[in-house]
Amino acid sequence: MNSSSLQVSRQWLSVLGLVIFFFTITSVSSTQPNLLRLSIRSRTLQIEPATFSESVSEDFQTFYYNQTLDHFNYRPESYTTFEQRYVMNFKYWGGANACAPIFVYLGAEADLDYDLPSVGFLTDNAPQFKALLVYIEHRYYGKSIPFGSRKEAFKDASSLGYFNSAQAIADYAEVILYLKRKLLAENSPVIVFGGSYGGMLASWFRLKYPHVALGALASSAPILYFDDITPQNGYDSIVTKNFREVSDSCYRTISKSWSEIDRVASEPNGLSILGNKFRICDQLNNSGELKEFLERTYRIAAQYDDPPSYPVSMVCGGIDGATEGNDTLSRVFAGVVALIGNFSCYNTSNTTDYPIETIEGWNWQTCSEMVMPMGRGNNDTMFPPAPFNLTAYSWDCTSLYGVPPRPHWVTSYYGGHDIELILRRFASNIIFSNGLRDPYSVGGVLKNISHSVVAIITVNGSHCLDIREATSTDPEWLVMQRKAEVEIIEGWIAQYYADLHAITKLNDHV
Repeated sequence: MNSSSLQVSRQWLSVLGLVIFFFTITSVSSTQPNLLRLSIRSRTLQIEPATFSESVSEDFQTFYYNQTLDHFNYRPESYTTFEQRYVMNFKYWGGANACAPIFVYLGAEADLDYDLPSVGFLTDNAPQFKALLVYIEHRYYGKSIPFGSRKEAFKDASSLGYFNSAQAIADYAEVILYLKRKLLAENSPVIVFGGSYGGMLASWFRLKYPHVALGALASSAPILYFDDITPQNGYDSIVTKNFREVSDSCYRTISKSWSEIDRVASEPNGLSILGNKFRICDQLNNSGELKEFLERTYRIAAQYDDPPSYPVSMVCGGIDGATEGNDTLSRVFAGVVALIGNFSCYNTSNTTDYPIETIEGWNWQTCSEMVMPMGRGNNDTMFPPAPFNLTAYSWDCTSLYGVPPRPHWVTSYYGGHDIELILRRFASNIIFSNGLRDPYSVGGVLKNISHSVVAIITVNGSHCLDIREATSTDPEWLVMQRKAEVEIIEGWIAQYYADLHAITKLNDHV
């Protein structure tokens, strides 16, 4: 691999097979495209290994809260508890006496250990705000497992029934209120942060628990990718746009490769020919396995099209730079090699060696409430058609778990339709940040709703880039995006302190 290629972390060296997508092979992949999981950072494409430096990790302390299993019922079993993990960093905190703020990261669909090294926005800005940092793990992930063991927690729909976003954000409220009481910090303002699915949780938390959180930064949060609010082909349309903008010839090569794969697969020993051409580790069972592998490759590149490497440009550089006269599939393979390196073989599976709780957990969430209807028709993207079929989707989920999904529950519980009209008067203090090169941005809030529910967008931004750690190579537009977010949060906190002072002064005169 040359020096311009992305360096793949040794921890995630199984190439694309390590990235977890909406569904595993045994799940509902037949009913919608195999889209990327809502993760802050790609587990496959990492310029640096996602680990703490020793000096940073020493500042983080791990604790456990005795969490209630069911916040919304009063049956005896609802009072069952489990240990929920949270991590704190007191290094920069100005203390309760100064009413110094508390920054809370809301964990998402992964072990907290995977996000801690990635969410640099909090540690980068904590000194300026003199903020206490708290990171709370999402129930059913990592070490925050109900029922005593993962086996029992994931046994069936009865035990999984407590695994949903409403219970999760209620967990966060309990932990935050507990910590404020314990630290005598009742007057310390709380700002919640989250990225992707965690960004959804952050925005929903502010709407549901305004008495707990003063404000929320929701990065790359596709809260409008439910029901029919966003076009089903929106995600892949952005992927296609990204590739076409970089190189029209690259886009055309990819577009025509799908029929070429099917043509070769139909020949005698065609699957073996394809397997050899793309150096597939295991025998291909059908051409769909190869096509899914390539689709995931392009989506990874588009979703995490981060500076300074810009993976879409890397793929297209490989495709366009292939030796003159190479056939279409050889060019496509050159794009794969340019992105992820020159390996002896490539694993097409999307379920290999990744923490099992992430696979199982996100499968349940997307088969219960997180039903994001993503599909595509004929010739509306650079991909082959794959329409979303809710009937087939529901049947597959029911066959897996014995219960059907509730595809309209998210918009019923949190809203989404007519969001400009509804949130204009109802909501406040939410930043929706999106990079328009992120395919999930099509389901995000992309314009200001009010003076305090604001959208910060960057034309060249990618998925959750703004809440990741700042680096010396960050482009000016990214630096300015983060600066704008910090200034908005400063305004929220300044206004809170002014209100606190005024109310305290008024009460002192009563």
